[in-house]
Amino acid sequence: MEEIKLMKGNEAISHAAVRCGCDGYFGYPITPQSEVMETLQELKPWETTGMVVLQAESEVSAINMVYAGAGAGKMVMTSSSSPGISLKQEGISYIAAAELPCVILNVMRGGPGLGTIQPSQADYFQSVKGGGHGDYHLIVLAPSSVQEMADFVGLGFELAFKYRNPCLILSDGVIGQMMEKVVLPPFKPRRTQEEVVAQCPWATTGKKGRERNIITSLEMAPEIMEQRNLHLLEKYRTIEENEVRFEDYHCEDADYVCVSFGSSARVCKSAAELARHEGIKLGVLRPITLFPFPTKKIQELAARVKGFLTVEMSAGQMVEDVRLAVNGQKPVEFFGRQGGMVPTAEEVLDALKKQLIK
Repeated sequence: MEEIKLMKGNEAISHAAVRCGCDGYFGYPITPQSEVMETLQELKPWETTGMVVLQAESEVSAINMVYAGAGAGKMVMTSSSSPGISLKQEGISYIAAAELPCVILNVMRGGPGLGTIQPSQADYFQSVKGGGHGDYHLIVLAPSSVQEMADFVGLGFELAFKYRNPCLILSDGVIGQMMEKVVLPPFKPRRTQEEVVAQCPWATTGKKGRERNIITSLEMAPEIMEQRNLHLLEKYRTIEENEVRFEDYHCEDADYVCVSFGSSARVCKSAAELARHEGIKLGVLRPITLFPFPTKKIQELAARVKGFLTVEMSAGQMVEDVRLAVNGQKPVEFFGRQGGMVPTAEEVLDALKKQLIK
């Protein structure tokens, strides 16, 4: 029987982590995601599943604890909000280069700098274009509901282990703080150490009848480092080929399409309903994976619609990827709010009329 709860997005993440067999969470409090760790502390999973929950002394410590746990083949995760994720970037780059699986949650807040505790989507560039140093990608999932906050924990670990790559759940203060009904996943026991050894032959699980496993992101010889980079690029191409996810809403007969993710996509769906009441055929394309990006789907739409409006809570970041996908076939305009302001459906429809329909 399904177990339905009413809870915040941040709380749903915590419940899902325990239920999917997570081995460890390492974090540091920052608004608007502090409930993630607070909920885990209330659940006390160390008494039931043995899951480790630890408040580190800093964001830098937390991500390096994730690095260590992932290196041992464990299902480990962390969470933070924009400035905290910035502090974790060096460690994230190391984890990506070492090809280790983990899940990272960013509940975005307004910036730059300390900014505001209100929601934002201005960490898009940081999330999908690397964020730290060097050439690397995270798998990036963008939930737009409390249900997806719960669902994407299990999916995130699945993709992270499938590709030995960090997976980022890119949420925002709206989704993290809002309350909705959610169907929690069934309890899944944590893997035994024997299962970890069998499933993760690359992990540092103790040298027992095999050669040493050395996990590092350091190569002193440039020709070897280049080969490591080429190997990563090939993996990213495989991810782009196989793991694109999106939702299209009223796109089958649309003349115009809003492209938006996360909480902004919810607003755009309401705008689409308002537009259709006025006889304007507006659809919404919601990228669920921001990397890999649904480029091919946007190209398909560009062949038959009149134009695109990208809606973000930022100065305009994802719009660059939309324009690259459309490649000049049709106009691509942008509407956004910043500093923690959330757009309304009426504002989106007004922007569509002014910038595309005129």
